[in-house]
Amino acid sequence: MGAKGWIIFSIAAIGALGALIFFSGQNRIDVSEFNLDSIIAAHEKNGEIGDNVFGNKDSRVVLIEYGDFQCPGCAGVNPRVTEIAEKYEDKIAFVFRNLPLTSMHPNARAAAAVAQAAGKQGKYWEMHNMLYEKQSDWSGASSKERGAIFEGYARTLELDINAYNEALASEAITQKINFDLAIAKEKNLKSTPSFSLNGTALDDSVWGDDTKFEEAVLAELKKAGIEIDEESAE
Repeated sequence: MGAKGWIIFSIAAIGALGALIFFSGQNRIDVSEFNLDSIIAAHEKNGEIGDNVFGNKDSRVVLIEYGDFQCPGCAGVNPRVTEIAEKYEDKIAFVFRNLPLTSMHPNARAAAAVAQAAGKQGKYWEMHNMLYEKQSDWSGASSKERGAIFEGYARTLELDINAYNEALASEAITQKINFDLAIAKEKNLKSTPSFSLNGTALDDSVWGDDTKFEEAVLAELKKAGIEIDEESAE
């Protein structure tokens, strides 16, 4: 192996070690009592903050993303996921769970907390999308800089800033993020984005392709006996 090869190998090894340390350091939360492939309601273990759900919460088709707000791949796929979620809003439930890989993305967990804080005021998805759309503006910011940037987003969404800051500092949001991380660890997920559709993992050849991603959703709807009119499927 040449010098260049050893450098690449060393970087990969450091990244893997960072992910290992990250997951081993999480609070031990037992998630065995929950169905991890369905919508999880508010519970003391998740800080009384249930899953972030867009669409039909009663649907028999549940698409779950485990994402990191600082992950470029997550930002890249977000428009595709949003389009599908909105197109079939009354047919499927789209769930976003937090998987901030802070060993690689130091601002990811703070961004996850910001989205959850916005959710306390009914603006979770607005903040979720804003964080992805403006990822390049905050991903390299210092802890002090990112706080001001995120508060600017909160003001843009017309949030109550005092309530927003109280939520950010709350144990409930810390617990919610830790809970999502515990689920990811239970499912042995180590990269973002990761998707599952009614419990079946989708690889990047599916979620990375507009047509295949939608076809997978349509197939699951058909399997569940949920009718789709031809116009909405076009």
